[in-house]
Amino acid sequence: MSESKDFLRSIVEEDLKSGKYREIVTRFPPEPNGFPHIGHAKSIAINFGIARDYHGHCNLRMDDTNPTTEDTKYVEALKDAVDWLGFDWGERVYFTSDYFPKLYDYAVKLIKMGKAYVDSLNEEEMRAHRGTVTEAGKRSIFAERSVEENLDLFERMKNGEFKDGSHVLRAKIDMSAANMKMRDPLLYRIRHAHHFRAGDTWSIYPMYDFAHCLSDYIEGISHSLCTLEFENNRDIYDWVLDTLDLEPPRPYQYEFARLGINYTVMSKRKLLELVESGQVSGWDDPRLPTIAGYKRRGYTPESILTFCDQIGIAKANSMVDVAQLEFCIRDDLNTKVPRVMCVLDPLKITIENYEGSEILDASYYPEDVPKEGTRKLPFSKEIYIERDDFNENPPKGYFRLTPEQPVRLKHGYIISCKEVIKDAQGEIVEIKVHYHPESKSGSDSSGIKVKSAIHWVSAAEAKRVEVRLYDRLFKEETPEGLEDVNPDSLKIIKNALIEPSVITQKPDERFQFERQGYFYADPVDYSEETPVFNKIVGLKDSWGKKKKKRSETAKPQAKKVQIDGEVAAMSAQEQAHFDRYTAELELNPEVANTLARDAQLSTFYDEALRANHSPVTIANIVSNEVARELKENQVAALQFSAAQIAQLAEMIDDETISSKIAKRVFEEMVISGEDPKQIVESKGLIQISDPVKIAPIIDEVIAKNPDNVAKFLAGNTKLLGFFVGQVLKNTGGKANPKVVNELVAKKLNEHIPEPERC
Repeated sequence: MSESKDFLRSIVEEDLKSGKYREIVTRFPPEPNGFPHIGHAKSIAINFGIARDYHGHCNLRMDDTNPTTEDTKYVEALKDAVDWLGFDWGERVYFTSDYFPKLYDYAVKLIKMGKAYVDSLNEEEMRAHRGTVTEAGKRSIFAERSVEENLDLFERMKNGEFKDGSHVLRAKIDMSAANMKMRDPLLYRIRHAHHFRAGDTWSIYPMYDFAHCLSDYIEGISHSLCTLEFENNRDIYDWVLDTLDLEPPRPYQYEFARLGINYTVMSKRKLLELVESGQVSGWDDPRLPTIAGYKRRGYTPESILTFCDQIGIAKANSMVDVAQLEFCIRDDLNTKVPRVMCVLDPLKITIENYEGSEILDASYYPEDVPKEGTRKLPFSKEIYIERDDFNENPPKGYFRLTPEQPVRLKHGYIISCKEVIKDAQGEIVEIKVHYHPESKSGSDSSGIKVKSAIHWVSAAEAKRVEVRLYDRLFKEETPEGLEDVNPDSLKIIKNALIEPSVITQKPDERFQFERQGYFYADPVDYSEETPVFNKIVGLKDSWGKKKKKRSETAKPQAKKVQIDGEVAAMSAQEQAHFDRYTAELELNPEVANTLARDAQLSTFYDEALRANHSPVTIANIVSNEVARELKENQVAALQFSAAQIAQLAEMIDDETISSKIAKRVFEEMVISGEDPKQIVESKGLIQISDPVKIAPIIDEVIAKNPDNVAKFLAGNTKLLGFFVGQVLKNTGGKANPKVVNELVAKKLNEHIPEPERC
């Protein structure tokens, strides 16, 4: 156990010290409705790790309370993930469905206590009664039913006498509670569906908030460790256990930060969407962040656990860079795996002054790796090198083979180019070289200096293999869904050539392909007829290089005019413009300053203003969009006129288009010079203000973001802006922001989500 304790271990130690519990019992309680992902790995490591560190035990429990989404294949995937990560649940694998009879009895007890009732409001009425963040809710008229009537209805619900949605069982708590989850939450709902374990025995199924805390109690859990989205659910957790006055000891819930990784989605709903849409080959696709995907790609359980240990256990959510996970697998494999040579894009090399063949002794490991092992490497007159390891017109700093520059063959000889052979299309098809006999690696006496060594394979003995080059599945750092999938996330090379020693290894071996990265024999598709290797990770963080390159080539920003550290004073004419813009036209001082200090801008602005007296809207366009164009061009060179900018402002003011769409229209005006009205009409950019058209889009956004919905309803009203932004994004900026704001606020207050289980 680490010497520096996280806050969860501090709690556990205090509870043991005080005698609150004799034994630490945790649980990993996933819902079997999808394959577990890297976020589950963190939860597995925490729950099983804490139990191990304090000589307790951890239960594996399948939270199978929703028969419409759960399946045995997901149960097996969850078991396999825990086992692969190196944790043992022993005989302690449980299912919430095992407790259905006990849970039903507990619900009956609450009814008899007057703490639960059968509600017959429909979903819309229930939302209306719920209230808002700032307004108390109203209790259902059905809460006045007698205990006898509630018991009768609840039993008939169990017996399948009613249709789905006709009744629910609710706790009777507080319809004015600040925590909206406490406003008479649902305990049971009717669901006529076949359960993969319970069959058709039950027609009602418990809600998560009711089943989870009682399952913990039944199993003797001491510490119920959940991710932060369940923080507001803790009040229900405690209410159920306290109200039932159960015999101690009882469990308590504690929350830790959920794992978030950039360029990655970990919503099971979004992962299922990727699988069902065919964007990936299945739940074990090596591009997915599922445990099965990492396992098939070639990640090791040690690297996943190291990653979980490095990110720690925090109380606040944050985003982790996926490069940190990639570092962990590189670091783990660096001292473990043999180095071999594989040519992905072969270019034929003929060594004119070499005859026969020989076997070279080659180490599997570099000198800095404390591991031994060698293989026999066939060498002959004809070999293949990587196509980009030869350059006929090399750039500065190119150290590989060129017409004038020799290079070393790894573990072999130095070669020099003698002739370049091309086909009719000018494509290089062969390089003829000479080798230097005295330059053999390990006994070089040639005196020839080279700056690099390249990998190669012997043409006669090399084996043809399929190589799958995996990159990040999403091109955006914070992906939303299918539209952000990276089209280059998989490249399949059918005719790569590999040295023969690799094929004679065990099929589950991992290798470092020299100068390419780490690779793993695909456990599903690998065969002797078609060996298949998956790229686990590159040797370096290529994405970090891409981001750095983009930032280095970004256009430098113009500097403000300054004299000896002071902003330059305005001229009398500039000051006059500034005074008129701020006093008469009521412009923002910063915008007025930008316009007044530039003669071209102020002239252009005044001309547009004469065509349409909309000072603020026109000023914003001119001081931003027009100003940007005038940095590169004079007014006379612009494709658009001041009158057209006035027209664009008018369309913003009368809400024909939104400000966001206006920027798109302006970009088109810059290129074509076309009138903004014509652009808007031809491209269908008119703003959407009809609530009937906007409402379905809002419903879709809300459905895709259950965690943020729960946080909003629990009091985080700042998230309103998030939902509005998502709706505007999904309409391409065409939705009327005012209408969207009103509708989103209304619909969020009507929505009652059930959080995704992790």
